[in-house]
Amino acid sequence: MRVAIVGGHGQIARLLHPLLVDAGHSPVALVRSEHYRNDLESAGAEMRLLDIEQEDAAAFGRAFAGCDAVVFAAGGGPDGNKERKRTVDLEGSLKSADGARLAGIRRFVQVSAIDVDNPLPPDTGEVWQAYVEAKRDADAALRATDLDWTIIRPGRLTDEPPTGLVALGPDVARASVPRADVAAVLTAVLDRPETVGRQWNLVSGDLTVTEAIDRAVG
Repeated sequence: MRVAIVGGHGQIARLLHPLLVDAGHSPVALVRSEHYRNDLESAGAEMRLLDIEQEDAAAFGRAFAGCDAVVFAAGGGPDGNKERKRTVDLEGSLKSADGARLAGIRRFVQVSAIDVDNPLPPDTGEVWQAYVEAKRDADAALRATDLDWTIIRPGRLTDEPPTGLVALGPDVARASVPRADVAAVLTAVLDRPETVGRQWNLVSGDLTVTEAIDRAVG
């Protein structure tokens, strides 16, 4: 498949590109700056320009042209800017889903965050609250579409080396997980049609990625 990755120079995306290439796919990294071209092409990705915050769904659809699947891996980042949680994490997802439909793409995998459906404590900071609400609302909107969606909700992300061992399921308890293992799960679910319509928490565990998906779909 030719796979469009929204947020194509993000920390998870940069780990995802070579895994997709190894799996026989062609990653297409959507980024807002020409500055990233060398990094992305050296990782095996085609680069296309797309400003998530400034462009509309039609522009997303044009950027997805020729692709077979979309991975939404964008995030506003830990910049303390609560407005970007809406414009990137929520509106970026909404425009990606609309753009996929405009481009005739059905397969859509979204990176979310663990436990975002749970109520927040009253003393939650406004930036974290904005982030959780953006991820929650983006997931709800995606679930309401007719796309062939899968939502992966990682726990606390780390930069540790991949372990290849994860826990995956709707009720998996909060814990940490290396970004590299998240990328491995994203790569794997793209090729598994039985993961369509599934929303899973993802943390480090004791099953291989294949075993964890087999158990989750079983």
